[in-house]
Amino acid sequence: MASNQPAPTAPFETTSFGSEPERAWGEWNPTEESVRPVRGRHRVGKQRNGFARSSTVLGVGVIAAVGAGGMATAQDKPAVSISLPDAITDNLPDAGSLPGMGSLAADEAEPDLLASAPLTTAGMTAADAEQGATDAGEALRARILQQAEQQQNEADATEKAAAERVAAEQAAALAKKQQTEAEKKIEEARKKAEAEAKAKAEAERLAKLAASFALPTSSYTITSTYGESGSMWSSGYHTGLDFAAPTGTPVKAVHSGTVTSAGWSGSYGYRTILELDDGTEIWYCHQSSMTVTAGQKVTTGETIGRVGATGNVTGPHLHLEVHTAGGSGIDPMSWLSSKGLTP
Repeated sequence: MASNQPAPTAPFETTSFGSEPERAWGEWNPTEESVRPVRGRHRVGKQRNGFARSSTVLGVGVIAAVGAGGMATAQDKPAVSISLPDAITDNLPDAGSLPGMGSLAADEAEPDLLASAPLTTAGMTAADAEQGATDAGEALRARILQQAEQQQNEADATEKAAAERVAAEQAAALAKKQQTEAEKKIEEARKKAEAEAKAKAEAERLAKLAASFALPTSSYTITSTYGESGSMWSSGYHTGLDFAAPTGTPVKAVHSGTVTSAGWSGSYGYRTILELDDGTEIWYCHQSSMTVTAGQKVTTGETIGRVGATGNVTGPHLHLEVHTAGGSGIDPMSWLSSKGLTP
């Protein structure tokens, strides 16, 4: 182990490189007492502003200080304090002025001042400062509240839009329903108007026909209608329309036409057949007398005979039959009604 005592002086040896012997060095620890003035080539130059001109002296001093401190520690001896010249210490910067140090580097920093200072202002914006935020926590809280308010506003806007959409859909549905009802009423009114117009036109047509058609007799009572069944008729049913009236009541032509037959016809009694222009035949049966002959042309309402009780009858009446141009019998009541006449 090295000690802080001065190292023993080694004997000088002469080399072939020079006449001056060289000193042999061993391990030693320089101290204040052991460091001797450097002679020879390592001369101390003239100082400028308190610093040695030669860097060798400063290097030796630093090595000596480090070595002395390390070795003293290793040997449990008190460390040797190293002091710098006043010219150097006076020019060192203040620790408090170093970047990032501030009051943390000062031994006399006040605890209250450190505790009261905000932890950090990182993340704060000018808007946060304008809203009164003094630290990042308060700024974060303000942002959270602002975000919550914004989300609530968006939720309210969404709910309002949904309510408006539902209201619009309901209004559209109501408008469509009202429009449908209005169109339905218009259609019903149109159909009603068409029906009324059709009925009016039919009435006018029947009125014109009635002017050209006439009932076969007057002062009568309908006693039997077309299609009634019974043994009184040879066909098993009634083939015409019976107008019961007193004997001698005038029988009239229902429309203009030509008499094709006038005479006795068995169970029909005295019968007159009037053929119209469209080929329809009108049979007047059970007359008591006839005033026309075959081939004679008659007009509407002209008297062609008298009511009687000839043929197969139970009392005086006019038996009226209507036959188409093809010879088929049809209901006289319906035919007279189609001509605007009501028996």
